Amino acid sequence: MDNKKLNMSTQSNKSDAPGSGKSVVIVAGEASGDAHAARMVNELKALDPNITFRGMGGDRLREAGVDIFIDMSDLAVVGLVEVLLKYRYIKSRLIQLQNNIADDPPDLLVLVDYQEFNQRLAAFAKGIGIKVLFYIGPQVWAWRPKRVYKMAKIVDHLAVILPFEKAFYEKADVPVTFTGHPLTDEVVADKTRQQARAALSIDDKTTLGLFPGSRSGEISRLMPILLETAKLIQRHRRQNNQPPLQFVLPVASSINSEDLAPYTNEIEALSVITIEDQFYDVIQSCDVILTASGTATLEIGLLEVPMVIVYKAAALTFYIMSKIVSIKHLGLVNIIPGKEIVREFLQNDACPEDIAEEAIRLLDDEKYYENMKHELSLIRQQLGSGNGSRNVARLAYDMLHSPLE
Repeated sequence: MDNKKLNMSTQSNKSDAPGSGKSVVIVAGEASGDAHAARMVNELKALDPNITFRGMGGDRLREAGVDIFIDMSDLAVVGLVEVLLKYRYIKSRLIQLQNNIADDPPDLLVLVDYQEFNQRLAAFAKGIGIKVLFYIGPQVWAWRPKRVYKMAKIVDHLAVILPFEKAFYEKADVPVTFTGHPLTDEVVADKTRQQARAALSIDDKTTLGLFPGSRSGEISRLMPILLETAKLIQRHRRQNNQPPLQFVLPVASSINSEDLAPYTNEIEALSVITIEDQFYDVIQSCDVILTASGTATLEIGLLEVPMVIVYKAAALTFYIMSKIVSIKHLGLVNIIPGKEIVREFLQNDACPEDIAEEAIRLLDDEKYYENMKHELSLIRQQLGSGNGSRNVARLAYDMLHSPLE
């Protein structure tokens, strides 16, 4: 299947083949993938409201009307060691999905990120004649580049969301389309800082965001660091007769109360305001954010809020990754422009004293702060012209109505 056979036109949102009765299985394994998948499902429903959806995911896909027969909440892990600890459980869910699509083959299998798991499912599906659309390709340009040739064998089409990825995959003869990044449409500043704070019912004062991630492993490794950093910054402000900060902590749907329970006393001591949902309002309410690496860095960047990136993995995971990763930066806000816009504090360098020093500089040095805001403002235009979710939905629609090669 090549680009010529896939009509990427987005001129019409209406299906030209109503009543198709097509079925789609869609699989997402973490919060960002769940959100991207849900936006694609809504756009695909606009093209053909008669498509039925089932699969693996979370609240966002469920809200989009997908019949979720495997909840992803216990599958969102990061790091090699962490995956090994849950290997048997994860494998059981893979087998469950394989059995499901074998017993009731869908017209299309859409796999959203969640790389190792979804690549195994893609290989199985291709082996039994099911069409596979892989949405958000593996970052083979960052590590294990030879994996690019594997993708050509296990997918019918790959939809990538970073502009430089298309040429990389084309060189390996992978059928690929750059659909644009879905966040360019989703993440739009719609409130001033003051309006965002009012929407959240929090005080209109200097606010620091603590964003430890959306997985339990990230919480356990980063929360102690972020809370200690917050204490140091607050102490610095007291010593310099500056007004105290307000701290906000967004709680992702994939995080449960048990994940935060060990930190209750410190959260209360710092008067940290925990907020569920309204993630973009939380971002817009902040002056500066301390964030885990991942999709959140791009969401924060698109809303032009200065930040500090913090990352810490299990020691063995980080050691292995350091030997095979071939890029200089971890945060998308640095990867996309190809230079460091935001400071990254990784593994042993993720010490509260250094993170606090960078956050204090952002809070106190107006020129430094405004320069980072300006650099972040340039990222959006590097991600394409928009309509990312609609473009990948059109790609899926065309695959549903084209013969299997």
